[in-house]
Amino acid sequence: MESTRQQKIARLIQQDMSEIFQRETKSILGNSMITVTRVRISPDLSIARILVSIFPIGGDSKEGVMNKIQENIPDLRRRLGMRVGKQLRIIPNLFFYLDDSLDYIENIENLLKQ
Repeated sequence: MESTRQQKIARLIQQDMSEIFQRETKSILGNSMITVTRVRISPDLSIARILVSIFPIGGDSKEGVMNKIQENIPDLRRRLGMRVGKQLRIIPNLFFYLDDSLDYIENIENLLKQ
């Protein structure tokens, strides 16, 4: 069970990472639409597990965009630190995971239509 502090920090990181993906990483990640669906923070606030949903635009695939995100974790952490540095003593280590729940829901809907 997450504490109130963990929930507040998770919401803060989710909001800031969403803005970073929308505004600051177009040159790195291309035009793919990336949505931060959930953030889970460890009890000691040192690790943030971020679930992202990726809608590739153009020639990129989900795996390709995810690889670009993994390669640029230090830069993303630096950008996050510049935004939340006044509110957090330690900027958490970021771990990104692909959220495939929307694909799963779409697959179930297609099976039910048949």
